[in-house]
Amino acid sequence: DWRLITSTGGMPSSHSAAVTALSTGVALDHGMNSSLFAVSAIFAVITMFDATGVRRHAGEQATVINRLVRDFNRFVNEAKDFPKSHQEEKQKKLKELLGHQPIEVFFGGLTGIVLTLLLDYLVM
Repeated sequence: DWRLITSTGGMPSSHSAAVTALSTGVALDHGMNSSLFAVSAIFAVITMFDATGVRRHAGEQATVINRLVRDFNRFVNEAKDFPKSHQEEKQKKLKELLGHQPIEVFFGGLTGIVLTLLLDYLVM
């Protein structure tokens, strides 16, 4: 049997929170006109785009592939007339739900900004 391994993105997106916290911290220390802030902001945008785009589509493809494998496995088990062997090969299922919904990325980003501003206020 295929073992089902799924991982939900979760709310809020920890990746978005981390990269926006980084960008907010850089903005506080070096200003929003600094080249370091520009680099960290671009890094944040790319990371959040990846969380909602590429990874999400890979998860959708994994869902379809897993369904095909499950159907094929069922067909093979029903077609068998011979007894099962003692040692069965372990198989992995592709990871589904790799990416985040846009709302999860938004709240992750908001979390990173708010926590960084709060920590900056408490430390200074």
